[in-house]
Amino acid sequence: MDFNMKKLASDAGIFFTRAVQFTEEKFGQAEKTELDAHFENLLARADSTKNWTEKILRQTEVLLQPNPSARVEEFLYEKLDRKVPSRVTNGELLAQYMSEAANELGPETPYGKTLLKVGETEKRLGAAERDFIHSASINFLTPLRNFLEGDWRTISKERRILQNRRLDLDASKARLKKAKAAEAKAALWSDEVDKAEQELRVAQTEFDRQAEVTRLLLEGISSTHVNHLRCLQEFVESQATYYAQCYRHMLDLQKQLGRFPGTFVGNTEPASSPLSGASLATAAATIPVVPTVAGMPPTEAAISLDDVAPPASGTRKARVLYDYEAADSSELALLADELITVYSLPGMDPDWLIGERGNRKGKVPVTYLELLS
Repeated sequence: MDFNMKKLASDAGIFFTRAVQFTEEKFGQAEKTELDAHFENLLARADSTKNWTEKILRQTEVLLQPNPSARVEEFLYEKLDRKVPSRVTNGELLAQYMSEAANELGPETPYGKTLLKVGETEKRLGAAERDFIHSASINFLTPLRNFLEGDWRTISKERRILQNRRLDLDASKARLKKAKAAEAKAALWSDEVDKAEQELRVAQTEFDRQAEVTRLLLEGISSTHVNHLRCLQEFVESQATYYAQCYRHMLDLQKQLGRFPGTFVGNTEPASSPLSGASLATAAATIPVVPTVAGMPPTEAAISLDDVAPPASGTRKARVLYDYEAADSSELALLADELITVYSLPGMDPDWLIGERGNRKGKVPVTYLELLS
């Protein structure tokens, strides 16, 4: 009991001494040991890393889950070490509503058929979004949280210890200075000077040791940057995969809707393409055009692919960007990364070209191709 009381009194005395030293420093009444410039740069770099990691983490969470209530729920589950329940994405919920609407309004009507097709695509988009969120959470958010809740807490703890050691050191310097002043005034050697010098040596040793520990942790921020760089690259890869999936799903949907009777009635413009109008115009201008078959309208000539030969002025090569499944016998199925020959026909939709591979030919969508010079 006596030992505990003495320890409490000692701790209270140390805390009071540090508080006095800190207050006097703030008012310019006490000297302060300054850290070297390199150490100060390490501290500033660590603080900047922590602040920006927090901002990037929070905004990425908003990007992946815009609903603040859902974010709070996920946070609570995480703190309780419980698995976050699977949540239906907005795309999947929209797909469900569209499917139910189609069944009630008539799945065989043009509107009902379109609702079903769009709903199927929205469901695929929702599934792709779910995969992206899962991948981004594991490969990007988790490492950032681990840094803030692990490494940064350790650094903060050691920095607080270093601050206390620095206050103890400066308080010891102040006591030694006062002891020497009292000794000089009394003109005799005082035991207080020996005691103050001993306390100063101990305080200096502890400060130097703690400064080295803290320095090593701060220098480890460079390794943190390397790790975060790798995680950022994985985040970009998963995001690129997600958007590529969405792009392909929407292109397929656009193609399917174009074959539905009554779809987009009154719109005589060609379906919008991910390529800009200028890009399509440039591409069309550089694609060789097959002359119209004599005595046959352009649209009929475009359909009679067996009667079409490559233009005498030459053709172009194109690399296939994505797999493409032919919708009917007039189209050519494509495999990603293969090379095909392409050219245009008079009166063709600018979103399409004629593609040839060996002895097979058919229409191919421009957006699935990279035209080679």
